[in-house]
Amino acid sequence: MKAIICEKPGALAVVAKPEPVRQAGEVKIRIRRVGLCGTDFHIITGNQPYLQYPRVMGHELAGEVAEADEGSERKPGETVTLNPYLPCGECIACRKGKPNCCTHIRVLGVHIDGGMAEYVCVPEAAVIPIADLSLDQAAMVEFLCIGAHAVRRARLEAAERVLVVGAGPIGVAAALFARLAGADVSLIDTSMQRLDYASRQLGFEHVHAVADDVTPWLAGRTDGDMFDCVFDATGNAKAIEKGFDYVAHGGRYVLISVVKDAITFSDPEFHKREMQLIGSRNATRADFEYVIDCIRSGAIPTGRLKTHAFALIDMAQVVPELLKDQGSVLKAIGSF
Repeated sequence: MKAIICEKPGALAVVAKPEPVRQAGEVKIRIRRVGLCGTDFHIITGNQPYLQYPRVMGHELAGEVAEADEGSERKPGETVTLNPYLPCGECIACRKGKPNCCTHIRVLGVHIDGGMAEYVCVPEAAVIPIADLSLDQAAMVEFLCIGAHAVRRARLEAAERVLVVGAGPIGVAAALFARLAGADVSLIDTSMQRLDYASRQLGFEHVHAVADDVTPWLAGRTDGDMFDCVFDATGNAKAIEKGFDYVAHGGRYVLISVVKDAITFSDPEFHKREMQLIGSRNATRADFEYVIDCIRSGAIPTGRLKTHAFALIDMAQVVPELLKDQGSVLKAIGSF
């Protein structure tokens, strides 16, 4: 079968690999769509902290069941998406019902080879039917789950003032689900192109480009109080550190981003605000089911999220162009 491998930072290639052999308890999936994620771009540029090269990337996946155990609920030809977070089922996090932060987690396309291949075999528990969703919609479920999980972690209340820092795919996902929760959402980013898209296509009225000092605008949005909850989706250590300043007294700061760097902050400022600092990692099956329901109901405008389409075998040629013009990329989806 064909697979797309990142041999080392900056080096992508289409290779021939043996088709995987399904084991008992697994489902073999024919991959049809793969969404490109910030994690993939970090792998390509050498900034992903949990990865060893070479690696077949791909964790935003949609496909069709090719093989399953006799008696399985999954049937050949069924269209599915995959939960790429494969837990051990036994560690302290798994015992607490938090398989998304399993101590021995294997993430498709990060810790183990992922779905940028014609076929992949995964445990049946990772296979999620999507019924009437399209393949493109199915490939968007995972990245939307990251935003939905972060919003669930934040325990937002209606009418709370929320700031999302970073208007890329994950930031937009968080903003969409925060809005569904009834929050008053503001978005900031260094890219006016991304902000214009969020405003014109997705209806976010309160957007502002990060310039030398965005604080006066943020203060004006909140009567000087700053925000009840701030989400960081920048993947930038300095932006994460600056975000502490945007949290109101008694507020929460949710870090969706993962960076290699150490993060520092002012302890007096943190303590006097009695701020909650919350990590948000991956997503759970419950998030997948919630997101699928939201897509099905029309609450999430998936037709406005896909900005680019390409053939996966053209990855090596496509990715440099996407990296050059990241401001125009919300969700790029490759197909086999």
